[in-house]
Formats: sequence, structure tokens, C-alpha cells
Amino acid sequence: MKYQTVFSAAVAVGLAMAPGFAQAQSVTLRLATDSGARGSAAGDAIERWASLIEENSDGDIEVDVFFQNELGGQQEVFDLFVANEVQLMLNWPMTSYDPRIAVLYTPYMVASWDEAMEAYRPGGWVNGMLGDIYNDIGLEFFGAWPEGFNGIATRGSYALTVEDASSLRIRVPPVFPMAETIQAMGYQTATIDWGEVFTAIQTGVVDGDGANVIYWDYEYFRDTLDYYNRTRQQFLTGILSMNLEAWEGLDEAQQTVIRDAAVTVMEEGFANAQGLDEGYVQQAIEAGMEYIDPTPEQLAPIATAVRETVWPMLEEQVGTEIMDVIRANATEF
Repeated sequence: MKYQTVFSAAVAVGLAMAPGFAQAQSVTLRLATDSGARGSAAGDAIERWASLIEENSDGDIEVDVFFQNELGGQQEVFDLFVANEVQLMLNWPMTSYDPRIAVLYTPYMVASWDEAMEAYRPGGWVNGMLGDIYNDIGLEFFGAWPEGFNGIATRGSYALTVEDASSLRIRVPPVFPMAETIQAMGYQTATIDWGEVFTAIQTGVVDGDGANVIYWDYEYFRDTLDYYNRTRQQFLTGILSMNLEAWEGLDEAQQTVIRDAAVTVMEEGFANAQGLDEGYVQQAIEAGMEYIDPTPEQLAPIATAVRETVWPMLEEQVGTEIMDVIRANATEF
């Protein structure tokens, strides 16, 4: 496996989809993540995926690995993925190509790790909703790679009620319904790209970040943030997938290697994610952040307010059929 920091159109010229490609004896694929530097959990996951592919294909498939920002920002690398300039990805998908992808960010679907793992595992009810959506935008869906429940990381103060949140301005990413969820929780919001978040917090443009599991706020912003409030509005997962044109250009044996490797990475992710998350909680506490874990009684009115406001918006985006599945399976608060 090779690591590259500069995108080159000359890499993997054998993946040009010329006639007879499916019978090619060797293939070079580009694998990227939009969130995760080398050495991060996401970075380790794509290294693992690449290694399994190369090992189990006996050298038939070579994988070039690209970490966060090496091919551009989150939207840019997703554009490359849809255009088949990148063939494999672990990413946190943008809704620009299909608003139904927003189902991944539905707030307050599950409340515990056990519920989340059951829903997001291969064959789970959330996992099952996503395959057709991905195919419609030209991607082959393998499954979810879990991070955990997100929260609100702030400096100066924190809020445990919708009413108390109104004085805090929170950064959200440009993905629906992130802003709508945080607003329904009572906060003011500012949509800011990932690369600008540290400066925005440091200069007081925002009071914190409202999208991430504790790892990201600890790893990147611990010098500027005082609190991490695990409000659990979304259970966050990356997605392992492949460009559909590239997938269909592979022979059956190559497809099997790639899919089996993805399943292994997902299974390892589910086995390890909760322990990794708990480890980052301890690191954050040791670094001086105060960790707040609201009780179910504290979360219930927040979850109710968010569902009442955001779920109807989501229904307009993803359709009644998908929302009926969510309503039938979601946790009761």
C-alpha cells in the first residue's frame, strides 16, 4: 500500500474502465477518508481496509491511501468519489447528491450503544435503508463504521435545557439536518467548514462545536473548550462504500475481496468503538475538560422537542416510507 499526499491523475490509469477491464489481472484503487488524519481511528480503519484488500487479493489489487484533506475538503473529496476519481471511501457523506442521505443524521433515533449497534450493523434496520439510496447516486454501499454518540462541546458554560441553550452559539457542519437539530435544542448556530472551526472557537465567533463525538473535540480543540455535554442527538457513523462504476468494472473475485474486507473493518469497528470512545472521555477529563452525561430524564424533553421540529423536515427530504421505518424502530424517550 502506498501513501500519497498529492493527487495525481496518472495514478491508477488502469482504472479507466476501458473495454475488457473486468478481465484485468491487476487493479490500482484510490481509497480516501474525508475525516481522519494518519494515526486517527478513521485513518487506522482505512489502512486496515487497504491492507486486507491487498493481502487477500494476492497482489491483484493495489490500494493508494489518502487521509483527511490530502485530496481536498469534505465536499471536494466526495465529488471526486462520485466522479470515480476516488474509488473507495470511508466518509461522513454529504447530502448534495441525494437529500435522502440525511437519514444518517436523523436525530434521536437510538439512545444506547446496544440499540445503535443493533440498528447500524450489517442487516440492521438503519443499515438496510441505505443501500438503495447509495446505488441511486452511483455508489456501492457496504455498511456503517461506528464512532458513537455526539454532543455539544463548549467553553465558558454549558446547557442542560432548551431554555438555557439560547445564549450559546454553536458551530455546525454544512449538512442537513445538523443546524436544524442544534437549533431545535435551543442553541444559536453558525455553519462553518471543519478546517475553520478552531479559529472560530478561538476568536469567539462561536462558543463551541455541536456535531462530533468527543474524540474530535478533544483531539483538535481541547485548548479552547471547557465542557463536553453528551447530548446524544445523533449516533455518528462513517460509511464504507465504493464508486459503482469502479465496482462493476471488477471481476467477481475482486468484488468479494473488497466487500469481505469492508465487513471485517465494520465488525472490528463495532467491537472496538465503545471502548475507544470511553478512552477519549478519560483523556479529555485528564486534559481538563469537564464531561457531562445527561440523565435520560434530562434528555427526554430535548429529544421530544427535536423530534417534533426536525422529523417533519426530514420527512420532506427522505420521504414518508423511510420515516415510517424510523418511527417504527426508534427508541422511546
